[in-house]
Order: sequence, then C-alpha cells, then structure tokens
Amino acid sequence: MSPVSALVLLAVIWFMVLFLILPMRLETQGDVGEKVEGTPAGAPSSSFSMRKRMKVTTYISIPIWIAISAIILWGGISVEDLDMFNRMGSEAAE
Repeated sequence: MSPVSALVLLAVIWFMVLFLILPMRLETQGDVGEKVEGTPAGAPSSSFSMRKRMKVTTYISIPIWIAISAIILWGGISVEDLDMFNRMGSEAAE
C-alpha cells in the first residue's frame, strides 16, 4: 500500500467515524430552551464543541485504520476473497 493510499484510507475512515460521532449526545437549542433568533430549533446549543468531537473521532479512527492497514499489508484477506459472485473470474476466463 502506497503512502497516498494509506492517507486516503485514513481520511475515509475518519470522516465515516465523524459522521457517526456528530449526532451523539447532541443538545439542540430546542432541547435546552435557549433559541437564538434566526436559527432553527434543531441547531446545536452553545455547549457544542466541534474540537472535542474531532479529537474523539481521531482516537477512534486511528486504531480502526491500523487494523485495516495491517490486514491489507498482511494480505490474508484479498479482493478475491470478497468476490461472492465470481466476477473476477479465474475459472470463467479459462
């Protein structure tokens, strides 16, 4: 795996985890009762910390990335193992 591939894999995992983390424990302005004029009631309240969520996302995504990268580099699971419909056709081409 090239370094660019590793960074792309990390970015994909990081953003997937971020989108899972964002709605967790979210307090909206409607829940708190402190609605700011001109914003919807579903907007995050003033206690929302994006920096904290980004740190949690990083702490979760790094071990996932290490595990997936290790599996890719080890070669124990390949694309052919995931081919359920035999579309890569080692037998069909012969």
